[in-house]
Amino acid sequence: MAKNKINILVVFYSMTGNIAKLAKAVADGAKSSGDTEVRIRQVDELIPKDKWNDVMKKVKEELKDIPIATMDDLEWANGIAFGTPTRYGNMSAQMKNYIDKTGGLWQRGALENKVAGVFTSTSTQHGGQETTIITSMVPLFHLGMIIVGVPYSEQRLFSMDPVSGGSPYGASSVSGPAADRSPTDNDLEIAKTLGKRIAEITKKVT
Repeated sequence: MAKNKINILVVFYSMTGNIAKLAKAVADGAKSSGDTEVRIRQVDELIPKDKWNDVMKKVKEELKDIPIATMDDLEWANGIAFGTPTRYGNMSAQMKNYIDKTGGLWQRGALENKVAGVFTSTSTQHGGQETTIITSMVPLFHLGMIIVGVPYSEQRLFSMDPVSGGSPYGASSVSGPAADRSPTDNDLEIAKTLGKRIAEITKKVT
């Protein structure tokens, strides 16, 4: 890694493609900070292939070129953005499975003082965006990470659009009951802001 250059990991789980779109926006935001190398990774799927519906099959095909995240990716990164859909107000089992594998890193303190942020997507406007982000932060505190969100200098957080994501805790979107509503331009811009903020705070910490 060149002097003053930082590594940012965007790691996510996406079943219907909405988190993947947010992940790419977060990555774009991190890159815009300059002197930043960004990796995008997805976590292992836990649902057997014979249980995938047509939407899942389509999304998995679209994401097939994105590598599966490893523990080495976490060690490589100076800053990390975690993206997960909500599952009853918490992170998905797939993301939890990935984080639960960090025991060896935790024992060595390998993730301490790394900067982290969280982004999510829900089916409904009040379907657990904030609880998912906040509860996802809990294991990151155990790992010794430094958590950042999206400050209100990001004016899009004040949006009064009928259905909009984003909060001071992190980026988000509302995908609708059929998960067929893509993140809005507002959502994607907030995601970029989160990525850029993770990169900029990482530079200061590093």
